[in-house]
Amino acid sequence: MHLARRKTEPRPLLQRRWFLRELVETILFVAVVYVLVEMAAPRFLVEGPSMQPTFHNDQRLIISRIHYLVGQPQRGDIVVFNSPRSRLGDPPLIKRAIGLPGDTIEVRPEQRTENGTEITIAHIYLNGKLLNETYINERNCTSSCQAQIVTLGPEEYFVMGDNRNHSNDSRAFGTVRRDSIIGEALIRYWPPEDWAYLERFRFNAP
Repeated sequence: MHLARRKTEPRPLLQRRWFLRELVETILFVAVVYVLVEMAAPRFLVEGPSMQPTFHNDQRLIISRIHYLVGQPQRGDIVVFNSPRSRLGDPPLIKRAIGLPGDTIEVRPEQRTENGTEITIAHIYLNGKLLNETYINERNCTSSCQAQIVTLGPEEYFVMGDNRNHSNDSRAFGTVRRDSIIGEALIRYWPPEDWAYLERFRFNAP
């Protein structure tokens, strides 16, 4: 009876091997899922004031790569991309897509006097039509707002920060190639009190 009972008991070595196998498989599964999620929806840290008031420094976003695997960036999308002037190791930038391939973008400064003060307002024209940009930080601009006209070629995009007076964007470094665009900003998740699904602004070309 004693010998028969011992034969039916699980062997400690087999138990350890089974446990180790399950542990390794679980770790590998979690790692694969994490990598897939990071590839499809990487996280992004906002650095600097260039997208105020839409985003502020140190906020964290979820970016979708999938949107641009099955479609193309649209006017008004908030896109994350590698700058044409970026060097190895430089972080990607985040701006709003204003112009698509084939569009003509015009930055047209206008001198105006309001309440006895002379200010400059830089209007943005898309294919000759004035854009009503409700998302920008301020209407007036500094002396850095220079007049320019850019016609976009194939695979070229014109991007601008919402905080126009404090943004390094296509006005400075030129157009952004399609293959430099990483994805679209979808969700602001940190800090928790700032959580939001990001509103999309759409404006069609005339």
